[in-house]
Amino acid sequence: MPGPKPAARAGRRAPTWARTRYWFDTMVARGTAVLIGWLVLMCLAIVVPASAALVWADDHGPTTLSGRALAVWVSVGQTLKLGGAVGSPLYVFLSVVLALVALLFVSTLVSLITTGLNDKVLALRRGRSTVLESGHTVLLGWSDQVFPIVSELVTANANRRRAALAVLGPKDKAEMEDEIAAAVGRLGRTRLICRSGTTTDPAVVSLVAPGTARAVLVLTHDGEEGDAHVVKTLLALEAVVRGLAGHARPGVVAAVRDGRHKRAADLAAGPHGHVLNIEDITARLIARTSCEPGLSLVYRALLDFDGDEIYTVPAGALAGSTFGDLLFAYADSSVIGLLRADGRVELNPPWTSVLGAQDRIVVITEDDDTAVPVGVPLPVDHAAVVTAPPSRPAPERFLLLGWNPRAPRIIEQLDAGVPDGSVLLVMAEGEDHLRDAERCARLPGRRMPVTVLEGDVTDPDVLAGLDPLGFDRAVVLGYDGPQAGGLPLAGDDRTLVTLLHLRALEQAAGRELAVVTEMADDRNRLLAPAREGADFIVGSRLISLLMTQIAEDGDLGAVFDCLLASTGDTLHLRPAADYVVTGRPVGYATVVEAGRRRGHCVIGYRLQPDGPDPDGRDGVEGGEGVECGEGAGGPRGAAHGLRIYPDKREAVRFGPQDAVLVLAPGPASPAAPAPAAAAAPSPRLPLAPQSGAGAREPA
Repeated sequence: MPGPKPAARAGRRAPTWARTRYWFDTMVARGTAVLIGWLVLMCLAIVVPASAALVWADDHGPTTLSGRALAVWVSVGQTLKLGGAVGSPLYVFLSVVLALVALLFVSTLVSLITTGLNDKVLALRRGRSTVLESGHTVLLGWSDQVFPIVSELVTANANRRRAALAVLGPKDKAEMEDEIAAAVGRLGRTRLICRSGTTTDPAVVSLVAPGTARAVLVLTHDGEEGDAHVVKTLLALEAVVRGLAGHARPGVVAAVRDGRHKRAADLAAGPHGHVLNIEDITARLIARTSCEPGLSLVYRALLDFDGDEIYTVPAGALAGSTFGDLLFAYADSSVIGLLRADGRVELNPPWTSVLGAQDRIVVITEDDDTAVPVGVPLPVDHAAVVTAPPSRPAPERFLLLGWNPRAPRIIEQLDAGVPDGSVLLVMAEGEDHLRDAERCARLPGRRMPVTVLEGDVTDPDVLAGLDPLGFDRAVVLGYDGPQAGGLPLAGDDRTLVTLLHLRALEQAAGRELAVVTEMADDRNRLLAPAREGADFIVGSRLISLLMTQIAEDGDLGAVFDCLLASTGDTLHLRPAADYVVTGRPVGYATVVEAGRRRGHCVIGYRLQPDGPDPDGRDGVEGGEGVECGEGAGGPRGAAHGLRIYPDKREAVRFGPQDAVLVLAPGPASPAAPAPAAAAAPSPRLPLAPQSGAGAREPA
């Protein structure tokens, strides 16, 4: 059998353009000298015939052959910048050599200048130049936290001149700038400066001048090594600012996901640092909002820079006043505590506590210059103050759908805050999740019995068999972490599917369930099938807002530590009927006085969007924001019915479902009234296995 034909005979001849390109590539690959030679030959092959054609076509040119040859040489010399000198052969040769040398030096100089400019432009685009700023804010790292932090800093810098924000991340400088511009939009007066590099290298960290910054925020990182990266970044930052003299050390704010790493991060951050525990704070907020629906709106309003914020103002002329007097010192601001001269924060201290001259007042107000003492007594209707003991909350049934590493902490917080006699049902999927849930349910000392069921909450039949509307409160958690890998849906995808099924059950039954939903991405909150004003806890966004608040005012670190602590005075939504007479208008100053008598600091209220009631009150339209201060447009004009620091001179009429926002001792506090749609009594079903779910009782 004959063998294969040679390649040249077996196929068709390659096209001319392909062979020409192959020849050119081969020629270029042979080096610079060969390339220069070919360029010279090509130039001569074009310039010499063209010059000869011009000379021969010139009617006024020389007529002799020698004259025309000389004219061709002059044209070629001028075209190729060789001068075209005429004379003896030695003279012509030397003139050509000098012209070539001049051409070489000029070309080299142009090449060097062009290369230098290109290198400088590339270096600037890579973000490797040093920032020469002072009083700016520095962000170290890159994650989804960048966008809410930048957005809040832009709002905070709206009335500040020459505000600058420097971001150091691992991405390309232009890429970071484009992503921030697309997510945040116009930056107003804030100048954005991006630099590229690793945040664990002190030499790279020094590019953003942290020593002259007013604050440095170290962003969290995803993955198992995220907290380790935060600690290494804090160590690199400390190495940079440690050797700087003549500058006040910037405030440092960071966050870790695992509480076991917080101590190491605290040591790395130093005495000027403030480290937050993401898992712990998120779990506390979920548990508190589960007990008192609507608290997520309060925390969101207090943490962003759009409207009401927490400030510390000097004592001034109010020095020597008691805390009870300070509650009525401002007409349109709410006093919540004292910042002592030694740095201690006292939230809702005894009303006999005296304000020192060097102390500061912790207030909730619109801006740092809007807390102005009223100077005249505020009217109080003492007859409208309720003196009877507060109502005792009834036991409630809680439902926890899903499981993640924060679930044990959520159950621990719930156990400490729910009314006596309450019970909890947990439905989870996956052996690892169920094992953790059962271990948590078996812990001794529980006030609240915990039952664990196995089931897929994304299955509509399983969820319907559980009868979730027979519960008073529900919490929906997403599966995250390494244990979520074996599930078909995880994270926010699973949460959204579960919410869709719950929404369908609510619509079929014609009533609503008080649901608290945890989400990882704030953008998914807009996709959630939930009613206006529903409670969503987006841990990463809330932590970002909290970090920004502390970065803008270092004194607020201790204030928020107290507000978010598991013990002490915290925020609560209490029934308005426990403070003032309902059904008739009362001045807001009267509500503050009623809270003072109980040792509670009243900072606002929430009116339920239940429509007109028998007293003829108007309902509340749902919206996107939370109204506060005098700009609320009236007691019933606030979005979701929530008003924070309203004017104490205005009147408000409370109904049986309305609540007062107070700073009061906890954690075992009365739960806020349920919305009117969910106020009807629900059947009390036994915690037994439902269809499609297997019971797993704790031992």
